[in-house]
Amino acid sequence: MIYELRVYKCVPGRLPALLNRFATITLKLWDKHGIKQAGFWTTLVGESNQELYYLLAWDSLADREKKWNAFAADPDWLAKRAETEKDGAIVANVSNQFLSPTAFSSVK
Repeated sequence: MIYELRVYKCVPGRLPALLNRFATITLKLWDKHGIKQAGFWTTLVGESNQELYYLLAWDSLADREKKWNAFAADPDWLAKRAETEKDGAIVANVSNQFLSPTAFSSVK
C-alpha cells in the first residue's frame, strides 16, 4: 500500500467552496472510480487556514495511474468542476507526494 499526500492551496476565501465540492461531488465520483481516501484535514493552527490536506490509499503506482486518469477524464467530473469554478478558480496550487509506510507504522 502507498499513500498520496495532496495539499490544495486555495485562492483566498475559496476554501469553503472546495470543501463543498469534495463533500457533494468529488467523493461520489471517487467511489465510482474506486479511489479510496484515508483522511482529510484543514489547518486549525498554523501558517495558513486556506489549505486542504488529504491522503489517498493506493495498492500501487499503477493502480493510482489507472484510477486517477479515469477520474480526471470523467465527463461528469469535468462538467461539475467547470460548474463549481464559474465564479473563478478555487485552487491556486496543488502539491503531492507519494508515501510508503515504515515497518513500525500503525498504518500499513
